[in-house]
Amino acid sequence: MKKTIYLFLSALILVPANIMAQATLQTYWDYIATWRDIAVQQEQDYGIPASITMAQALLESGAGKSELAREANNHFGIKCAGGWMGDVYYHDDDAQGECFRVYLDAAESYKDHSVFLQKPRYKSLYDIPIADYESWAVRIRECGYATDPKYPAKLIKLIEDYGLDSLHNETWQMPTAEQIQAAAQARKQAKPRDEKTTSNPSSETSEINLIVTDPEPDREEPLSANKERKLFYDQHTRKRARLVPYIIAHEGDTYSNIAFRLNIRERELREWNDALGLSLKQGERVYLSPKHTYGERKKAILWVHPGESVRMIAQREVMKMSSIYKLNEISTQVIKFRTRQQILTRKVKDKDKQ
Repeated sequence: MKKTIYLFLSALILVPANIMAQATLQTYWDYIATWRDIAVQQEQDYGIPASITMAQALLESGAGKSELAREANNHFGIKCAGGWMGDVYYHDDDAQGECFRVYLDAAESYKDHSVFLQKPRYKSLYDIPIADYESWAVRIRECGYATDPKYPAKLIKLIEDYGLDSLHNETWQMPTAEQIQAAAQARKQAKPRDEKTTSNPSSETSEINLIVTDPEPDREEPLSANKERKLFYDQHTRKRARLVPYIIAHEGDTYSNIAFRLNIRERELREWNDALGLSLKQGERVYLSPKHTYGERKKAILWVHPGESVRMIAQREVMKMSSIYKLNEISTQVIKFRTRQQILTRKVKDKDKQ
């Protein structure tokens, strides 16, 4: 009798565990099916194996179920560093209350992950063939993406458990339950992987060459803030428009670099130029203090032409974009004007309007 009760209780414990395992498996396959095209697109656009992208997303986001994925659309755990100008989300990770990037959707997270891997520290990744996911898994940790010594082994296991190396095949489709079961059985019968090689990239048996960084260069005495500013103005002529100082961007200038050299906050400089989220192009004006709230009195009413953007007009008239939206009662979703029309740059009496 006691034995019967014990077996019954054991069954009650095992059944939910099996159900949970099946649910987890299905969650992973659903995630792969949802984001497979995006991962393949990253391979085509940036040369990053779709298998690596998908394995990292599965691992970092828990197949889209992690807090960061749910609250911030951040599927790769990318933090705020690197001049991030978008929204942020604070989350406990290696330290308490760390800052993470927030994306409009998961697709944006995938693209930013690809851009993130274009940094110089990851340059050696692109010496490895796309098909060699094992070497990619090892090298990406060596480059500093993760500190977990088992990170490569975890990526490789996900790739092989779910056949992620075949995602780029045009005929790819989610396997049936029978195919999943057969593949799992085949993996059990296959020769186990050398754990020493995959989990420890620095192992002597690893075929991947370790990255040897260049020796630290001789330290040069940095310029003082005043000398840096003076040198900047020696290279950039300071001009004025409606008394607001500005310079013309040279090739290689960025908002980040200009802000550093002038010892001002990058976000502040971007706000003065209505440039949050925008890159700087050669030949653009860069205002070095806030623009005006209103346009010139003699230009209170302006004709704009198809294709002209609100920001283009704001920069030209030395006024804030927000003022143009407010004065003309137009939605901030309007980026460019589609027709020739009049706009206000300051308040006018009704009789002055044409």
